[in-house]
Amino acid sequence: MSLIQFAFSSMFLLGLTGLAFHRTHLLSALLCLEGMMLSLYMALSLWTLQLESINFSSSSLLLLAFSACEASAGLALLVATARTHGSDHLQTLNLLQC
Repeated sequence: MSLIQFAFSSMFLLGLTGLAFHRTHLLSALLCLEGMMLSLYMALSLWTLQLESINFSSSSLLLLAFSACEASAGLALLVATARTHGSDHLQTLNLLQC
């Protein structure tokens, strides 16, 4: 495994462990998701540069577009929960309550 592959895989795993273990605020969970998507975008774009293929060049832009949509949906959920529950703590959210 090269140093660049190790760096991107460790970035992804750090974001995943942050998402798994630091679940107190919704904002920190969204930041961990964005870090994971950023590492995937950088790895995918460098992978297409190394392969020098035109077929996969649009896949990194597609991943970036999905990441932007995920971020906007996450921020909309953050604002909605902050307005209804008063904070962004994940412990105040209850799935049984409508």
